[in-house]
Amino acid sequence: MASASSSARNNLAKSVFITSYSAVVSVLAVWAALQVLDNRAGGAQAWLPWLGLVLAAAPMAGFFAWLLALRPVARTSANLFGVQLATLGGAMLCVFASAWAGHAQAVPGAVITVAGVYAYLLWYSRFQGRDATPLQVGEPLPAFSMQRTDGTVVSHSDLRGAPHLLVFYRGNWCPLCQAQIREIAAQYRELAQRGVKVMLVSPQPAGHSAKLAQKFDAPMDFLVDAGNAAAKALGIFAPHGLPATFQALGYDSDVPMPTVIISDADGVVRWLDLTDNYRVRPEPETFLRVLDSLPATA
Repeated sequence: MASASSSARNNLAKSVFITSYSAVVSVLAVWAALQVLDNRAGGAQAWLPWLGLVLAAAPMAGFFAWLLALRPVARTSANLFGVQLATLGGAMLCVFASAWAGHAQAVPGAVITVAGVYAYLLWYSRFQGRDATPLQVGEPLPAFSMQRTDGTVVSHSDLRGAPHLLVFYRGNWCPLCQAQIREIAAQYRELAQRGVKVMLVSPQPAGHSAKLAQKFDAPMDFLVDAGNAAAKALGIFAPHGLPATFQALGYDSDVPMPTVIISDADGVVRWLDLTDNYRVRPEPETFLRVLDSLPATA
């Protein structure tokens, strides 16, 4: 119980952090850019520290904007080395230029950007306790149930008679989740040739899932995990996993940790992806390789 409470508090802190940091780093990048323009007449000593802050804040601000606006990828590298190097380079320029200029007005902003990058990479992006799950390769699916968007119930016992690709995603608000679903939709013909049924599961309201389903011309099942009941049963539940303020868009604060399960026609788990980093997800070709390795159904 204490462990669950600690996990919930940690996730709540993460929820507040990601909303706050993404806003702060964006404001810092814009504010520092305005300071560069305002101090042009004062020579390099006046504007160079602010340029350093622009270069420190812009990588993460741009990264967040890139993900949210374009939703281009279903995964990134775990460590974002390019973002790290650019942020550190800008921060170093800010510190050294500030020492040359004899003032440190821009330095606190550079410190915030650097600290935030490593909090994002080493803390926010990571999941803890992913091995605390009843899901086991070679074992039958644990008991759980979900609902289709029309309210009909689907239970673990219904996932028999054909291989299933079961994807738990956080919601329409998650750009990496949407990109992952887009990848699966793009390979639907290859999956269908293997007799696979695709089920995409989220705790978001049925209307949100139905709206997402309309974007894809592929017969995939979009299911609702009301109250995260299935996620709890499978040990992939993340309380307070929603970024703060997104509740205003109609999402619940609790989400599942991104999870992919491949089961065979007998309802036995044959492959799992329990990623410990929400930005690191399996390549779509992996699903096909796993499915091709399954024994033929009699």
